[in-house]
Amino acid sequence: MSAQMASLARLAADAAADKKAGNVVILDIGELSIIADYFVICSGQSRTQVQAIADHVREKMEEHGAVLQGLEGRDEARWVLLDFGDVVVHVFREEEREFYQLERLWGDAPMLSQSS
Repeated sequence: MSAQMASLARLAADAAADKKAGNVVILDIGELSIIADYFVICSGQSRTQVQAIADHVREKMEEHGAVLQGLEGRDEARWVLLDFGDVVVHVFREEEREFYQLERLWGDAPMLSQSS
């Protein structure tokens, strides 16, 4: 996968961490799926935090030229999906993250980085 996409995925992960997102993970799914090259997965403890994380990620990505192609779930803020094409960001409430277990579902994908 391109270094530029990996850099954008790391930018999204860093932006999520700026807002104290929990357990930020980057999965390189490019060899496993045509959906995207990278998933950035993180979680927040409240509706307000999930929205703040999603908003900050969007702002930072757009500042660096990424184009938001789709946004789902922001109002309810249980699972917010930000689609930047080759980089898709998933911001979960902790309960939803445990329920859907995307990291397990995409368990064959190499993990680029992880922070707590």
